[in-house]
Amino acid sequence: MKLAFIGGGVMGEAMMRGILAKGLAMPQDIIVSDVDQERLSALSQCYGIRTSANSRQGVEGSEVIVIAVKPQNLAELMPELEGRFAPGQLLLSIIAGAAIDTIAKGLGHDSVVRAMPNTPAQIGEGITVWTASSEVSQSQKEMARSILGALGREIYVPDEKYLDMATAVSGSGPAYIFLVMEALIDAAERIGLPREMAEELVLGTVLGAARLAQETGRHPMELREMVTSPGGTTAEGIFKLEEGGLRALLAGAVIAAYEKAKEVGGK
Repeated sequence: MKLAFIGGGVMGEAMMRGILAKGLAMPQDIIVSDVDQERLSALSQCYGIRTSANSRQGVEGSEVIVIAVKPQNLAELMPELEGRFAPGQLLLSIIAGAAIDTIAKGLGHDSVVRAMPNTPAQIGEGITVWTASSEVSQSQKEMARSILGALGREIYVPDEKYLDMATAVSGSGPAYIFLVMEALIDAAERIGLPREMAEELVLGTVLGAARLAQETGRHPMELREMVTSPGGTTAEGIFKLEEGGLRALLAGAVIAAYEKAKEVGGK
């Protein structure tokens, strides 16, 4: 599989690393373009891939072109690449908020996959929600599935509306969890635990809780009730969280992120 990456950011690098690790492409089959020459040099040295400062260079001859620039840079990229794609090529966009129609019209190419990966993809533990335009063939969908699967789990959805929702939940979600972890570590220190021990306890607790939910398939509410004895320490802690409006705060965060994703996409 021959791939071109337009943009050499963290998520693009995670995709490259996953693709190479899974043997979906060889280093010589991947070319990355970016305005940051230092970044290109680092990627070339690390992965042995080809690089170019010219985004047009990698397009010709590539089966899949991954658009991985920042949302604010898309507008200046589109005139540069518009009309330069062959009928059999697939565009795979991981730009938050950018609709398939925006990509297709701006780049003059109808075969577009839009995907929303998240940061755990950097270690192959991501979850990606994706969809495709009607012009994307079944074989191209399978290519997209294999690429996104190299990042962790992938979920195909038939309706693009779910992408902005996924952006607010799984895309931004790691940041919400990191904030909760940070707060738990600070609280643990406040009651007297050494910071190193506090970090180890919190990391282990979050990881173990997530794995327990995944392995058992039980609803988080059921698992919470299992550990919450009436009148016990956990019940007291949960009461304080509910009293402080934790559910409403998380709901507000997700809704705000969803509205922002739509705003970025011009919806």
